[in-house]
Amino acid sequence: MSDFSLWFAVHMLAYAALVIRVLTVEGKEPASRAAWILILSFLPGLGIIAYLLLGEPWISHRSRRKAIGTVTRLVKAYNVGKTSALENVPDRFRPAFRACEHLAHSGVTDHNTATLTADSNAAINAMVEDFDAAKESIHISFYIWLTDNNGLKIAEAVKRAAERGVTCRIIVDGIGSRALTRSEHWAAMKAAGVQLCVSLKVSFGLDALLGSRADLRNHRKIVVVDNRLTYCGSQNCADPEFRVKAKYAPWVDIMLRFEGPVVMQSQLLFAANWLIESNEHLDVQWQASSTEAVANGSAAIAFGTGPLSPKGAMSDVFSSLLHCAQHEVVISNPYFVPDASLLSALIGCARRGVQTTLILPQRNDSFVVGAISKAYYAQLVAAGVKIFEFRGGLLHAKTLVVDEAVALVGSANMDRRSLELNFENNILLHSPDIAKSIRERQNAWLSDANEVAPDKVIHRSLLRRIGDNVATIFSPVM
Repeated sequence: MSDFSLWFAVHMLAYAALVIRVLTVEGKEPASRAAWILILSFLPGLGIIAYLLLGEPWISHRSRRKAIGTVTRLVKAYNVGKTSALENVPDRFRPAFRACEHLAHSGVTDHNTATLTADSNAAINAMVEDFDAAKESIHISFYIWLTDNNGLKIAEAVKRAAERGVTCRIIVDGIGSRALTRSEHWAAMKAAGVQLCVSLKVSFGLDALLGSRADLRNHRKIVVVDNRLTYCGSQNCADPEFRVKAKYAPWVDIMLRFEGPVVMQSQLLFAANWLIESNEHLDVQWQASSTEAVANGSAAIAFGTGPLSPKGAMSDVFSSLLHCAQHEVVISNPYFVPDASLLSALIGCARRGVQTTLILPQRNDSFVVGAISKAYYAQLVAAGVKIFEFRGGLLHAKTLVVDEAVALVGSANMDRRSLELNFENNILLHSPDIAKSIRERQNAWLSDANEVAPDKVIHRSLLRRIGDNVATIFSPVM
């Protein structure tokens, strides 16, 4: 047998095995199956490598065993969210909050307060102030932590806290914060007594084949101080100028500071991640002041999603909120590559008369994601969705406000990475006051945005229509 014949036979066996795998693996969307079969068929060799690396959100058996049930065990051990304040949420919003309860493994909390920070720099300054006032513990998890002005402000504040005896723990993503972990500032924090952990380290060689999928990322942004307050939103630990991608700057983010029982649910997400990565069971005062009721507070729930969550979990939350809407939904998101259920929910929301507004960045730091986002414009505007493209930098804020009563903030994008692959954290709250504040922020973004003209995208050229439809075919693999 010639070398070519041998190569061809091996390729066909691998091709057949992967096609069978694509057709039999549980939970994969029909569109995703079709897209992968096309890739395997038309990109010989490369398609096989692509599927082995990116086809499924596979996680090492070791990580899977440690992760499954971790949050549930911690909830039971520390008696967090044992009861639910769902009765304090209006009936029509309860399905969305129930979906979050399933993911949080605990109930909706009540009597929470939230403060919307003025901008990215103000959020960092508020964190520094809280760190300088911390007495017991500081827990931080960031996807990206740069060694710029804001990044070093936080690093110095954490060092000061550790040096005066505050227990400080930090989790950063192995890719997003790679520059920090290799810098003198990482070593300086360790020398000051800060406990450090790199999440989802990138493996090489045999470890890469036996470990987790290389592009799984810890995309969470969690800050918890003294079990008393938590920050949640879209912001990484960096300047808005975001010098690693300065051409798209400023990065426009949103961050909220919460007090009340919801703090402990954020703490649980951090504790579960810390336990999985470091094998350390956190010895913290779980029944601290954060569990005390805050007068005139609001119902809220913090929850996390990731590749071990039920299939479509984050998409279900987005869709549930859209189904709850009666008058208005306003969404901001930087990366828009919806799955079928989310796309259907957006279209259905607009068709039943709800004023549905989507704010996306005019220029996206991911060319491919930006192109796929635009490919969905025609069917969205045809259904009545108003789409605006933000001009003033990269709108990185992930917000969803329903009827100026319920708001969702956090780290999750409306793309396939956040919906299926990344570890994300979000807080859903019922608070007309906070929802109104976020809507005002959204209005500020809308004032610096151009509305996409329906006629322009609906009556686009035949070539553009072909390109858009091809892009949507392959969107399930992005």
